[in-house]
Amino acid sequence: MARDMADLSMLELFKMEAQSHSQSLNSGLVELEKDQSPDRVEPLMRAAHSLKGAARIVGLNDVVSLAHSMEDVLESCRKGERILTNADIDRLLAATDHFAAMADLEMDKLPDWLDENVPAMEAAARDLENSPDSKAQPPGTTEENTEGFTKPDVSPAEGSVPDNPEISLADLSMLDLFRMEAESHSLALNSGLLELEKDQSPDRVEPLMRAAHSMKGAARIVGLNDAVELAHAMEELLVSCQKGESILSSTQIDLLLAATDIYKDVSQLGTDQIQGFLSEKKPLMDRMEKALRGDEDAVKDVCDKVCPTGIPTAAVEVDTTADLQPEKPTVEDSSPVPGERAAEKMSAPLTASAPHDDAVVRVSAGNLNRLMALAGETLVESGRLSGFASSLLRLKAGQRDLMQNLEEGCERVMKGDSPSEVLDELKEALTECQTQLVKHINEFDLYCRRSDNVSGRLYHEVIASRMRPFSDGGVGFPRLVRDLSRSLGKEVDFVIEGETTSVDRDILDKLEAPLNHLIRNAVDHGIEMPDERAAVGKSRTGTIRVIAGHRAGMLFIEIRDDGKGIDPERIRAKVVEKNLAPARMAAEMSRAELMEFLFLPGFSTAGKVTEISGRGVGLDVVHAMVQEVGGTVRADSEPGFGMSFSMQLPLTLSVIRTLLVDISGQPYAIPLSRISRIASVFSSDLQLVEDRQYVSLDGLNVGLVPAAQVLGTSFDSVDSGPLKVVVISDRMNRYGLVVNDFLGEQDLVVRPLDHRLGKVPDVNSVALMPDGSPVLILDAEDLVRSIDNLLSGGRLGKVGVESSTLVQVQKILVVDDSLTVREVERKLLVNNGYDVDTAVDGQDGLNALLAGKYDLIITDVDMPRMNGLELTRKIKSDPDLKSIPVMMVSYKDRKEDKLRGLEAGADYYLTKSSFHDETLLSAVEDLIGGATA
Repeated sequence: MARDMADLSMLELFKMEAQSHSQSLNSGLVELEKDQSPDRVEPLMRAAHSLKGAARIVGLNDVVSLAHSMEDVLESCRKGERILTNADIDRLLAATDHFAAMADLEMDKLPDWLDENVPAMEAAARDLENSPDSKAQPPGTTEENTEGFTKPDVSPAEGSVPDNPEISLADLSMLDLFRMEAESHSLALNSGLLELEKDQSPDRVEPLMRAAHSMKGAARIVGLNDAVELAHAMEELLVSCQKGESILSSTQIDLLLAATDIYKDVSQLGTDQIQGFLSEKKPLMDRMEKALRGDEDAVKDVCDKVCPTGIPTAAVEVDTTADLQPEKPTVEDSSPVPGERAAEKMSAPLTASAPHDDAVVRVSAGNLNRLMALAGETLVESGRLSGFASSLLRLKAGQRDLMQNLEEGCERVMKGDSPSEVLDELKEALTECQTQLVKHINEFDLYCRRSDNVSGRLYHEVIASRMRPFSDGGVGFPRLVRDLSRSLGKEVDFVIEGETTSVDRDILDKLEAPLNHLIRNAVDHGIEMPDERAAVGKSRTGTIRVIAGHRAGMLFIEIRDDGKGIDPERIRAKVVEKNLAPARMAAEMSRAELMEFLFLPGFSTAGKVTEISGRGVGLDVVHAMVQEVGGTVRADSEPGFGMSFSMQLPLTLSVIRTLLVDISGQPYAIPLSRISRIASVFSSDLQLVEDRQYVSLDGLNVGLVPAAQVLGTSFDSVDSGPLKVVVISDRMNRYGLVVNDFLGEQDLVVRPLDHRLGKVPDVNSVALMPDGSPVLILDAEDLVRSIDNLLSGGRLGKVGVESSTLVQVQKILVVDDSLTVREVERKLLVNNGYDVDTAVDGQDGLNALLAGKYDLIITDVDMPRMNGLELTRKIKSDPDLKSIPVMMVSYKDRKEDKLRGLEAGADYYLTKSSFHDETLLSAVEDLIGGATA
């Protein structure tokens, strides 16, 4: 079956929609068996409708038919024309499974999957179209549909606890306590066993023996007998070591670590999953128990499965340079990689996860006591404000009396009284008022100082409650280095310096995956084999250091190894080979400039794939994480002496240091960590190359961009004074934002934007100024992307010219609940020179209209919250908006549908079934003309 699948980005969008809507359909259809009211059916029908539209856009006609059949069935239910039976729900769920399966596939596997599953999808569509209304079947029966799939009897939910007389799981609170103990003791055993390889003195063995003993007792309390026996075997081996009866070998340490991992895994499970996990692991646990007691066959068996004693086949030949982004390992070799348990998070993409409102944060008792004490002080200080209010009332009364005395004095002078006598009385009254005022000013000044002190202490205590020692994020690193180095036959010392350095818990969580990647690379490709090191005069044992500390109000982290490093000349050659820079330009690049290329996606100097490092994740992930939190990362290497990566990160994500700038008369904040430099330049310093303005700063040409045009604010002409420039950059581009003025530096408490606003272009968050006024914090990465879009469209204005000479770009708002359709229309219009914003439904579109100015609205008809007809009526009934032309683009192509759209006020009605690039562009030009006016 031939399909044009070249546009992978559109297919990715379709997959995202398939995932989202299949989840909605799955949960909604289950609820539909209990309640088939129209308001429950409506969102499911819309989901099927959106899937149909998205599939049509990317040309998956067989998928369109299936979604259309689902939509028809749900539509008839919504209208009350039929009541869905259990069999109908089963058919809809089976159809939904096809979309869920597509969402889970790799992009390159989707065509083959479609070829194999077209008959099944066609059968599912026919089944939905021809399904007769039938009586609901009793639970527990089976039904076979026309696809040949059988719906099994109802079975317990996955993860539920099966009946087992050996283990009583009635008391879940006791199991929670066991999980907490397993977590605590497994951490202690992990770190302690690694130290035990260097020193087996009784005082080091004692706490480990106690930890195993405590786990044994905790497991016995909740009746987990298999866990009891394994912990008992661990305890006996440690007791013999403590008494001096045996010296633990590396193999025995491996066995103890492998057994510890069982308890660590248990601590991360839900209470209802523990028994199933232990039942699954029972054969392995039995072999571990025998191995710990000295059974040689069991030792060999367990070590072959879980101990890092063999060198993986893919890593026998070690590449001579640092592997910066190896390809993914082949599917055939799916054996676990040594150290993978400690680094399993690296296999998942790094994303910024929003914190849940009900997330739990552990706070020490001392920290909580200090917070309560400061809250009490704040309450006392606020109570003093009532006294100041009374004082101000007394001052007001004194001022009123003084005014009355002044008026009476004037009358007395006019009647002949001595002016000097009257003035003396007035001076006396004024002096008393001034005395009272000075007294209250001093008291208020003292109150301000006390209040600032209390609020400052309270703030810093709250910040401290979010901080954790750096060592909390590196618990698994020593184990990871040990396992990897042993599997590769290398000798590596791992050192963490600055373990007590305080780090924001959110930053620490995000650091784990990047640090894991850098450490794995250092072990696998940085540190040489012992014989290689000895041959060049190095110690046979390599060293990897992770150093953390605070410098100049920032968190600094450095990962350094004393391995072979990477040759800058090899990077230079790779840059030219990948056409990232001309050969002449590459030849002039410094070592620091060459190192920046390491952070590009897909850039690698490695000539061989290994199973140890990377796992398909490159240094671009490290760079992305650091930039996500507003930091920077730098790489450096001296061939033959090692490699280092230095990260500079904010101490906390809740407060950032910013530069306040004036843009079109409004203040905006730009994080200082994202600013390369600021400068004042004169118009005479400007250069024009290929119709783009540049200025030379620090020997580099920096393109100038009017900040007002990027943000879409009023673009005023610039006076004859110096231009204020803020230089921002990403890895490959550097731009100078021209602002009206610099307003100074300011620490701001970051507040996220309301989620209902969605992603606001070029804006990261919001904060309050000291006077209580709001200020937007700009997103430097987004600004660079916006500038790139302006440049690619040739729509960038110039500084130092009148606004009347600037090119005005037609602005269009695309309103559609389908992500795929929105992106297709947006890309088409942007590529043809229009400025385009998008909205996810009618209500979102109306909000955008009220906040901005648009030359044209392109809207879908069927959308949640507010459909296209309602949106059009509101636009045409608003005196300020009715002049904006509205184009409807819908799958509904009947004559009556078109008439409904035109009656609502639409100026143009275009059907998606006849959708072509030229058709849409022609319609847009008919309504508003070309891209510029």
